[in-house]
Amino acid sequence: MTIDITGLPPERVSVVPSPLAELGMALHALSEPGHHPDLQGWATAVSSRLDPCLADRLCEADFLWRTTFSDVFAPFAGIPGGRTLPGATLAEELDLLDKLTDEQFVHAALEFTCQLRYDVQDPGPLADPELRRRSLELAAARGGAQERFTHRLLDDPPAVRAWFRQLMLDCDQAFFADTWARLQPQLAADARHKSELLRRKGLAEALSSLSGAISLDQEAALITVDKLLVGRTATGDGGLVLVPTSMGWPHLMVLHRYGWQPSITYPASGTRPQAPSVEQLTRRLEALAHPVRMRLCRHLARAAHTTGELADAHGMSAPEISRHLTVLKKAGLVTDCRRGRYVQHQLDLAAVARLGSDFIEGVLR
Repeated sequence: MTIDITGLPPERVSVVPSPLAELGMALHALSEPGHHPDLQGWATAVSSRLDPCLADRLCEADFLWRTTFSDVFAPFAGIPGGRTLPGATLAEELDLLDKLTDEQFVHAALEFTCQLRYDVQDPGPLADPELRRRSLELAAARGGAQERFTHRLLDDPPAVRAWFRQLMLDCDQAFFADTWARLQPQLAADARHKSELLRRKGLAEALSSLSGAISLDQEAALITVDKLLVGRTATGDGGLVLVPTSMGWPHLMVLHRYGWQPSITYPASGTRPQAPSVEQLTRRLEALAHPVRMRLCRHLARAAHTTGELADAHGMSAPEISRHLTVLKKAGLVTDCRRGRYVQHQLDLAAVARLGSDFIEGVLR
């Protein structure tokens, strides 16, 4: 995913939390708790006290947040001029949502499930009868609830927009206001830190602090984000908005809709550990695929040991043990520290725990 930032001055790069975006993340965590196991306690508590009527209303449009993240949760990006920022409150952001045209709202709501074009100019299903027919056909293939919602949306966009706004307000009253009150200070602190980093050390340093998947080619004026999707956008005369999220970890999202202001939603630092790169994950899985290294992990999970101690315990030579330890260290699974004349090695339980509870239970059994 690339963002052309040719001619973008530093003052048009903003780091701003978004209550509406965080509400979208909260809804995603509620509908897909498997994506966010560390939020399961929160999701269970909220779901258990959710009014059944509100729960049913959420099911009517959960495709906006269940498997992906609709741009209806980032209305600031669709305001003409490309320089609007997220609102400070949910009400302010819903007011921005009201400023989008019906065409923008419908296109954003149906984009993923009805396979509408994203980063190129497109008339949309309200203006194009063939696109409307195709959208309804694809919605029908995804079930009756989505087909009914799509019919409502295409027949009466203002009514659905009013319905969606009230749904978000009801979610705020039911559970999100308390959640946002807890999260907002840490997101604001992260935004201040990133803004200061941007001011003192420049855009490249600020972007690299968001995620290892983001890089900047300053000569080409091009931001590249390592995603499975392929897309491109440009800031043009507008700006770039960086939106910290707590509930969205580990998702890193790039808004690159045609004609909208580019934005990157990133996991706020300190809220969750940084996800390893694909290369790091591959090294870890390959390191653990060897039976000797698995036995070493079980040995080092309980206490630190020297290379000589491990060699005696496993009936191997010290050089053999050293080679296996080197592989585990490169994978970030083993740490060492010097105690006098000896170097002791120990399993990094925090690192291996992130690989899964089955593994950590296995090595500690």
